[in-house]
Order: sequence, then structure tokens, then C-alpha cells
Amino acid sequence: MLALAAVASVVSAPAASLRTDAFSLAVFSVLVLSFLIYLGLYRFSFATHFLEDARTIIAATAIAAMCMTFGRVLIFDNPDAAAQAVRAWLFASTYVIAARGGRHIVEMRRRREGIIGQRTLIIGAGSVGRLFAERLLQRPEFGLRPMAFLDDDPLEFSEAEAPIPVLSSRPTGVGDTRLFGPGLEAALEELRASHVVVSFSTSSHLAELDLLRRCQAQGVTVSVLPRLFEGVTDDLELERIGGIPIVSVRPSDPHGWQYALKYGSDRVIAAVAILLISPLLALAALATLTTLGRPVLFRQARVGLDGREFNVLKFRTMREPDPEEQASTSEVIVTRERDVAPGGVEGVDRRTRTGTFLRRSSIDELPQLFNVLRGDMSLVGPRPERPSYVRLFDESVYRYADRHRVKSGITGWSQVQGLRGNTSIADRVEWDNYYIENRSPWLDFKIILMTVPAMLRDFGKPRS
Repeated sequence: MLALAAVASVVSAPAASLRTDAFSLAVFSVLVLSFLIYLGLYRFSFATHFLEDARTIIAATAIAAMCMTFGRVLIFDNPDAAAQAVRAWLFASTYVIAARGGRHIVEMRRRREGIIGQRTLIIGAGSVGRLFAERLLQRPEFGLRPMAFLDDDPLEFSEAEAPIPVLSSRPTGVGDTRLFGPGLEAALEELRASHVVVSFSTSSHLAELDLLRRCQAQGVTVSVLPRLFEGVTDDLELERIGGIPIVSVRPSDPHGWQYALKYGSDRVIAAVAILLISPLLALAALATLTTLGRPVLFRQARVGLDGREFNVLKFRTMREPDPEEQASTSEVIVTRERDVAPGGVEGVDRRTRTGTFLRRSSIDELPQLFNVLRGDMSLVGPRPERPSYVRLFDESVYRYADRHRVKSGITGWSQVQGLRGNTSIADRVEWDNYYIENRSPWLDFKIILMTVPAMLRDFGKPRS
């Protein structure tokens, strides 16, 4: 792709002064590849992130272009070096990002179909190991295919409950400190595993260290699930005190100046967005008024920052219920599962044709820009829930209340991961808390970009 970009930049140059010689383009390409290798673009990653890759490519090509400009001005005193470097940067970044996007689509499809993926052995069949295995089975795009647990003292659960088989191997004799004895190598060979994940276990430090070295001796890569994993953020710093590594965790502070700046910029962006889409808002309001009459907006109590209630705004999409339909809806709400989030149509479907379109296109959510403008909500954050459900989930869902450390959002990290409508509330909480503890302007920008394809992907599906 770099070669094609070089040819395109030369052929399409409007003036001879903007054409770069072949030697300079070759040096530029080598620099780009070197920076991409250094920045880790070609390392295996469990989750492929196209937007992260695009950012890395833009950075690598920009640094290479700056180096080329500096070198050519310093050595050859070329007055057109900067313009030529900018052309090389634009063409290279565009071509490589396009190729990376195609690769991402193909690789994700192949991972989901099980064509590619590392066969994985999980050491430890405890609750965390089981949760990790279930996550991998639910999301094959992470590139790890769990084949079995290896645990001599697994957590007791029925064979039907086990997401994958549990293998066992007792030590070979008294004084044998090796974890699982020779059974580890046998399991690796039987399963043809190329990756091992070490979950929590009761084994000693020396035994687990020996396990790590034995896996490496077999050419098997190893990952370790850290303790206190709920508190581990993306912003980590690894230092060493002598030969002992120490990891410092720096979570995002919901009460820091970064969030104050975020909330202020949210209001400005919401005001601009309202002005830009005012014709669409007026058209949706007129369609709602024509089909359902007044009021045009639907107001519903939701819980936001620090557990405070506010009225979320939406365009009305359903007619008023009859008494029998009201009873049916109430019964559905009462009998809803405690671990599934509310969403979609509850009870009798009372949506009008216009309302169905507004919901499927998410246009009915646009009045929430006024909630952002008033300071009730943010553009990006956990989706707000009704007070009755908040009380229910506070009692039954681990860390549910932690979502209320920040303002609710129109879109959020869990929504762009496909957790909309009647999906697991525990999974939503996990992703929402990840967002809160790792929030950054770049993550907000990524979520906004990912919202559009998420809406297109979910078009036609019931949602909250």
C-alpha cells in the first residue's frame, strides 16, 4: 500500500515541484514501516480496534513525513520538501488505513466463523476463569478459542454449567512442586493449544512461575488475569523496584477538571447540534403532532449523576394505552428478569407507523440534546434508567450504583458494543464502568464515531 501511495502521489502531482524522487519515497516508506513496528501495529491483539489502528497509522506517517522534511531541508536545502512530505503523508495514511480497514473486516469475519483464532487452555476453573471463558465464547472476535480448563480443584458446578470441559491432573509424587505435574504438557499437546491463560488459583508463587516457564519452553504464549482486575485501567505504568515490577493504576477521576471540561464542551456541542439539525427536529415534531397530537414530547423520570432524578425527553412514539393494555404492560414490567435490562416494546405494541420509524432510526432520542444543554445529561455516558429499575438493579447487579458517578449519556460505550434493548444488565454495567474509569477525549470521540454504524446495525431491532 505504501508503494501504491507513492506512485499515486507522484502521478497525481499538479506540478513538477511537488513530485518526490523515488529514493526519498523509498526512505519514507522504510521510516513508516519502522515506526509502525515500534508502535506495535503488527503485534497480535485480542481485540482489533480499527480506530486505534488508524490513529497509529496517522501518527507514524506524520512522524516519518516530519523526519523526511527536516532531513531534506537540512541536507539538500529543498524549498518544496514540506509540500512534498505533506503529499506523501496524506497518500500513505489514506492508503494504509483503507487496507487496514479491509483487513479488519476480513479478520473479524474469519474469527467469528472460527476459521482463525488461538486454541486456548485456561488454568483455573474458578468463578473468574468461568467468566473469562464465557466472555471468549460470546465474543469470538477476540481471537482466543477456549478449549478446556485445567484445574485439580475446580469450583463445584454441574457438567452442564461448565462452558468448556474441565481437565484434571494430580502431581506425580510427594515433593513435586510443579503445578499439574506432567499433565500440563499432555493437555497442551492433546488440545493443540497455542495460548494459555492463567486465572486465579491457590497454588504457590514458585509453582505458577514454573508453569509460566514450562509453557514458554513449549512455545506457548501466556496471559495472566490480574487480581483486582475490576480496578485495572488502561492507564498503567510499569516500574521496577530492583527486580520486582510494580504496576501503578491511574483511573479517570469523575470529579476532576477533565470531567468539568467535558460537561462544559458537551453543552456547547449540543447547542450547535440543535441549530444544525433544527429542520429535522421540526419535521419529527410535526409528524408526531399529526399522528399523536399533543404533547409532542414524552417525559420520563430517569436517574443520573449521583442518583439524582431528571426528566428525559423523547419524541412520542406510542398512543395512550387502554385500561386492559395498561394492565398487560404492568404485568410485563413486574415479571421482567432481574438480570436483563428493560428495552423495546413492553406489553401491547402501541407504536404508530411514524413512531416505529422514529424509534428504529433513533430520531426520537434527539430531544435529549436539550437535556445535555440543561446539564442533566452528557453526550457520552451510561444510559439512564428508570428509578424503579435502578432500585431493583442496585440490589441484584454487582457495581450497578457505580454507573452514577458521571452524568448519563445519549450514547455510551456499552451501546456501541451492541448492548441495547433486552440485553444483560451485568454486561452493560461492566462496559459502563470501564468507560468511567478510562474516559478520555479520544474514547468519547471513538464512541461518537462508532454510534452511527451501531445504529445502522441495530436498525429495525427493538431498543430502549
